[in-house]
Amino acid sequence: MVRGKTQMKRIENATSRQVTFSKRRNGSLKKAFELSVLCDAEVALIVFSPRGRLYEFTSSSILETIERYRSHTRINNTPTTSESVENTQQLKEEAENMMKKIDLLETSKRKLLGEGLGSCSIDELQKIEQQLERSISKIRAKKTQVFREQIEQLKEKEKTLVAENAMLAEKYGNYSSQEATKDQRENIVEAETYADQSSPSSDVETELFIGLPETRTRRISPKV
Repeated sequence: MVRGKTQMKRIENATSRQVTFSKRRNGSLKKAFELSVLCDAEVALIVFSPRGRLYEFTSSSILETIERYRSHTRINNTPTTSESVENTQQLKEEAENMMKKIDLLETSKRKLLGEGLGSCSIDELQKIEQQLERSISKIRAKKTQVFREQIEQLKEKEKTLVAENAMLAEKYGNYSSQEATKDQRENIVEAETYADQSSPSSDVETELFIGLPETRTRRISPKV
């Protein structure tokens, strides 16, 4: 039967957790013993159970092994006195150099702003002037570049608006022609309707009689 892969998380069932602890603890102690015998290594293993019970294995003396471990970590991790002094001195020198650079930058900034120029010589003033002229040239070039970019953007926007305007004008022209055709048709229909209403109707009664005039007179005159 193939064993499934064990998930590395806490076993929730207390009984299963205790059984697993016993098996794994015995296996770890056995492996520590085999390592010390087969490889002649100094091994110390300390295990505390969930209830606080101690299980340990050591190939010699566990206290000696622990002290050896402490000495080894103290030697490798703690710098020597000479190294510590050298590092401190180096840090101080770097801090002093940084402070000097900051002071020089502050002085140069004040001179560029026109402050603290009383102690400057002619050569220093000329250098400051040249530096300012170079800075102004760079600023003007950048400003010109920004203007050109904005002009190009406005031109592209103008092209877009012109195209939209032409499209709207075309649509409006088609709509106007359709409306004109519709108005012409309506005028024609109204004209025909008016002509029909203005012509004499065939249903109008007349006093036309066929016969002698007297008969007509007799029929028209009312009775007394």
